[in-house]
Amino acid sequence: MSEKPSVLFVCVHNAGRSQMAAAWLSHLAGDRVEVRSAGSAPADQVNPAAVEAMREAGVDISAETPKILTVDAVRASDVCITMGCGDTCPVFPGKRYLDWTLEDPAGQGVDAVRPIRDQIRALVEDLIEEIAPQVPGRRRTV
Repeated sequence: MSEKPSVLFVCVHNAGRSQMAAAWLSHLAGDRVEVRSAGSAPADQVNPAAVEAMREAGVDISAETPKILTVDAVRASDVCITMGCGDTCPVFPGKRYLDWTLEDPAGQGVDAVRPIRDQIRALVEDLIEEIAPQVPGRRRTV
């Protein structure tokens, strides 16, 4: 893994889970991690319920747009985390692949998305501790 690890979050539509995960990682790790997200079949917009749930937690993803998964994005990432996209993520030697089993927030209201948001935050916090722990003496940005 490089000095500054890079993480790619992938879900089918890049409209809910992967967008929330990328936002949490950027928010919690700051510039210690390079963050990407993409989808195998991107939606037209980020799920409004995901936008609202993240806004409630103090993270704004309203300006984000779903992006198509590319081989270059996978190649440029140290860790690729899939969320229900099956085998659509290209596999390269030397990359670390994780699959997070999370309910799909598509078509659900904000009440159903909140627990998914919170589950993603917990997974991201664990990931940060593993790949980019806080440097002693440096304040955590939250």
